[in-house]
Amino acid sequence: MTLIERFGWSPFFESRFLSFGLEGLVPARVLREERECFLVVAPEGEAVAEASGRLRHAARSRLDLPAVGDWVALRPPSDRGLALIQAVLPRRNRIARKAAGDAANPQVLAANVDVLLVDMALDGDFNLRRLERYAALAWESEADPLVVLTKSDACADVLPRVADARAAAGADVLAVSAVTGAGVLELAARLAPRKTHALAGMSGVGKSTLVNRLLGAGVQTVRETRASDGRGRHTTTRRDLLLLPGGALLVDTPGMRELALWDGPGEAAFADIGALASRCRFRDCRHGAEPDCAVRAAVADGRLDAGRIVGHRKLLKESAWLARRADAGLARAEKARWKSLTRDAMRRDRRARSVSRDELTSRHPCSRGPARLAAS
Repeated sequence: MTLIERFGWSPFFESRFLSFGLEGLVPARVLREERECFLVVAPEGEAVAEASGRLRHAARSRLDLPAVGDWVALRPPSDRGLALIQAVLPRRNRIARKAAGDAANPQVLAANVDVLLVDMALDGDFNLRRLERYAALAWESEADPLVVLTKSDACADVLPRVADARAAAGADVLAVSAVTGAGVLELAARLAPRKTHALAGMSGVGKSTLVNRLLGAGVQTVRETRASDGRGRHTTTRRDLLLLPGGALLVDTPGMRELALWDGPGEAAFADIGALASRCRFRDCRHGAEPDCAVRAAVADGRLDAGRIVGHRKLLKESAWLARRADAGLARAEKARWKSLTRDAMRRDRRARSVSRDELTSRHPCSRGPARLAAS
């Protein structure tokens, strides 16, 4: 098995790389993104690379630039020691969210992910509505979700919370303790070789400690929990694609203070509400005061948690707002791009006309001056 095959190289990406191979480029996978540089693994080993000017210029948004987990077409290192990323190969999928802040900007957490490990701690920060968001992120990204409930040693009654998490996420759930090691071997057995898994969760849920357990070494920095509220602190500050001892690939992401979905409201995570809504009297039922609402009836008889409706509505509202902001931002960016292209074209046209006038003037007899005319 070649080096890049160990990192997930497959016929899917090989078929999309053929034209780049004819140009003398080599395939590589992005292991780390740090400012404007990337650590990549290529057939000959690891290298530090940067995106080419052409790639940066052609990118319409951050979504088009390399991200951790991407396969790229790489020009091997030049004399100054940096390789050059010429293109990003088509992705199988992406895990994307709205970047933190008020602006409607996208952020790719990881690309080409098979399984999204949703990490939530079994302590005072356990929150089903937040868990629904992470599950929606997985379903929307076409990655299989697997819920990992960490800090099981800090929870007196694990089984009811496991059941609640399974109902909220619609996915398998594993309870683990990175401190005692409980459940870690079972989790490691679920991580398939050459498959890419991304670990995502809020700050302080114990991701770094869990990653160290899976690696069998203290690679990721770990901080103690705060004595005031028992919560962990944000430690991981960058995304890394790691090769685990069993051959599985793991993207460790920084803890997130907020999560807003970028690619849609994650309807697949609320399939139970969708199935009930299909039996409502009105197709556009908002599950409020409308008569014969199957969703409200399910809440009334205990078949559906009322909180899921609230969480679903909130995601739909956020998605609609983000779509409007993103469309407006894209329109402004496209207008600015065309304005710049038009301005450049006008400058080139003025230069061309100026050169033509100079050539015409130099060829006209009157431009030779009195002395030269007399001589002729």
